[in-house]
Amino acid sequence: QVQLVESGGGLVQPGGSLTLSCATSGTVLFVGWFRQVPGKERDFVAALLWSGAGTYYADSVKGRFTISRDDGKNTVALQMNNLKPEDSAVYFCAASTSPRNMRAARSYDYWGRGTQITVSS
Repeated sequence: QVQLVESGGGLVQPGGSLTLSCATSGTVLFVGWFRQVPGKERDFVAALLWSGAGTYYADSVKGRFTISRDDGKNTVALQMNNLKPEDSAVYFCAASTSPRNMRAARSYDYWGRGTQITVSS
């Protein structure tokens, strides 16, 4: 059984930075971050293969966000720089144990409870 716990959300000013962390337990193939605002679908943000073979980003965050893995701690971080008000959302960590489309929410078997990010002055 895979368990995921997010941490690091909060309020930040436009242009600021924030790092989210996802503590994982169990064996996974890839881990992703998604975000969701009320009334809308959950959108892909970034993902990585647990093997270290690749990282993937949504166009809206490319160059500003970085996803990485800490082997020793079994955590996946999402470093977010130059944050914009439109980045405000609940951010979810997710994991899959099967090879699928990493950009699709339906590909993920396990989800964290989410953490709120608010970008506002």
